[in-house]
Amino acid sequence: MGKELPEFLKEMLNKQYGEKLAERIIEGYSVKRPVTFRANTLKVTLAEIENKLKELGIEFEKVPWSKEAFIIKNANEKEIENWEMYKNGEIYLQSLSSMLPPIILEPKENTDILDMAAAPGGKTTQLAALTQNNAHITACEINTIRLERLKYNIEKQGATSIYTMQTDSRRIDDFFSFDQILLDAPCSRKWNIKYKWY
Repeated sequence: MGKELPEFLKEMLNKQYGEKLAERIIEGYSVKRPVTFRANTLKVTLAEIENKLKELGIEFEKVPWSKEAFIIKNANEKEIENWEMYKNGEIYLQSLSSMLPPIILEPKENTDILDMAAAPGGKTTQLAALTQNNAHITACEINTIRLERLKYNIEKQGATSIYTMQTDSRRIDDFFSFDQILLDAPCSRKWNIKYKWY
């Protein structure tokens, strides 16, 4: 099972969406998420990943809305972290929901893109892969430790089109201008922040 939602959040969902829809949202949250990863097309082809999975005896399912996404049936994240293709950055463990924002953004080659809260780098490197390292991506992260993790993942995945900045992206200099902006606000990802809602 997944995590249990706190009562105050259930009440907020009921108030905002009505009892029936809130119940479906709560149910969806409590279901255990499948193990998923994204193939890093900066380093490997999809056919190569599929062949490697077959060699390892791994059962997988493809996702209709993303050819790079794989749902793994008979291996957990710890096992995947020991695979050579994980260690060398050919695949990146990433939830399906996390893969959606870059796809929806539809990043274009030869454009300037800002990722406002980039660490640990899943969506940032996905943007680089979707544009085949041909977009100019500025990735902001204010926290030093998270910034180091971001840099590590960028290098590991061969994403050479990303420039990192340790800053609060809301206060970025007017000198910069961007064609597209991606923001996955930390409060949408982190349970320890949810209790600070007012």
